[in-house]
Amino acid sequence: MDFSKVKLVVSDMDGTLLNNKGEVSSLFFELVDDLKNKGVVFCAASGRQYNSILQKLATLKEDIYIIAENGAIAKKNDQILSIQPLSKSKIKKIIPVLRTIEGAEVVLCSENSAFIETKNKGFTTLFQEYYHTYSQVDDLLKTLETTEILKVAIYHHESSEKYIYPKLKEFKDEIFIKISGKNWLDLSDEKANKGNAVRELQQSLNISKQETMVFGDYHNDIEMLQEASFSYAMKNAHKDILKIANYSTDDNNNYGVEKILKQVLASK
Repeated sequence: MDFSKVKLVVSDMDGTLLNNKGEVSSLFFELVDDLKNKGVVFCAASGRQYNSILQKLATLKEDIYIIAENGAIAKKNDQILSIQPLSKSKIKKIIPVLRTIEGAEVVLCSENSAFIETKNKGFTTLFQEYYHTYSQVDDLLKTLETTEILKVAIYHHESSEKYIYPKLKEFKDEIFIKISGKNWLDLSDEKANKGNAVRELQQSLNISKQETMVFGDYHNDIEMLQEASFSYAMKNAHKDILKIANYSTDDNNNYGVEKILKQVLASK
């Protein structure tokens, strides 16, 4: 395959660039440095908060773009490129519904921090893998009074698709609902998704869909996979993603992203 056209590489984090231990390979850092020298731009695009993504990719901070909170915010080196908050009135309607779902944990995500009201220690420990900066509060609705929210993330200990999504169908016409993992579901503004954020980045860099490569594994990657001719599903991806992507690669524990990036470098 001819990868010589590729100018922009965009990768999801969990289940894609990160292995199941939440690690980025040392090989990846070497490859991104080599790609930069060949004029190829890298962007991480995740449902994670910006600070969490940055923690994983800290040594690359000055050279890469970061799309966080499933597209609600995009930054380069702390400079905001785009931001799309979620209506507070909509959040106020949804939180009472979320509180009725047994086994669900609710997270409000702002630009610089996340907020939880649960005191479940097991969830709090797990949650810190995805949200590096956070506060525990008594009432999420009170947090809304003083804080702009970009996304509401909901975790279910068994299945977000089975137990959370059916409870939120009534809101699907006024809010962007996305199953972002086996246990996670995200709520955002209708305009906030990874695809729109990637498209804005392409426009700012004057890079076309035909010059873009994207890697993903779950439903929150659908829109951005559609913005790239070189769209790759991980071997471990949800079956829906394997159908949508133009190509596939090895799984996240076997250097699926790195194997393709090596081929990109070989074509330059």
